[in-house]
Amino acid sequence: MLSFLPPTPSEMMETIKTKFKQRRKALGYTQPELASRSGVSLGSLKRFERFGQISLESLLKLALVLECLGEFGALCDVKEEKRFESIDELLEK
Repeated sequence: MLSFLPPTPSEMMETIKTKFKQRRKALGYTQPELASRSGVSLGSLKRFERFGQISLESLLKLALVLECLGEFGALCDVKEEKRFESIDELLEK
């Protein structure tokens, strides 16, 4: 079923943990190797991959090693949205 609603926090957590695990595997890291390289405990990494629970600092450390830290910089960017005063103004653009 199509949903036009944004994902719930639980759904987003599930998506993030899945993508991080896929990225780890794509880069050829084992869990112990990623934990060692990132400075995140192996227990925290396992808990994250299983339940999606992790501190923000640990998540960012993992993202650094998995080469996706830059993507976090775009979170909550304020985007200038042009608001039109009339339908005529909209049609002109």
